[in-house]
Amino acid sequence: VQLVESGGGSVQAGGSLTLSCAASGHPYRTWCMAWFRQSPGKERAPVASIDRYGKPKYGDFAKGRFTISRDNDKNTVELAMNSLNPEDSAMYYCAADPGYLDECGPSYTYWGQGTQVTVS
Repeated sequence: VQLVESGGGSVQAGGSLTLSCAASGHPYRTWCMAWFRQSPGKERAPVASIDRYGKPKYGDFAKGRFTISRDNDKNTVELAMNSLNPEDSAMYYCAADPGYLDECGPSYTYWGQGTQVTVS
């Protein structure tokens, strides 16, 4: 099981970025997939998740600005982020878990290495 994030970088406030997570090693179509983020000195926080049916769930700060999507044929999950502000600067992590049959929960078994997002 391997999760590899990409798409991070530096962007000015108000700008957009799309993060991508490529999953390999297992068919992920029935798994919950999620994005988390962590800034220095802060706890890791859930950004968004998407269940096997494609139903998304967002953290309050992400609602209306971020969109999570998945492509089960390609084993990828994306996070499109708009209207970014400096508070969105963080390491963003992709996560996956096979254990949720319906709604995605808070705990994830598999994690990627992260991709850095910096908003100035």
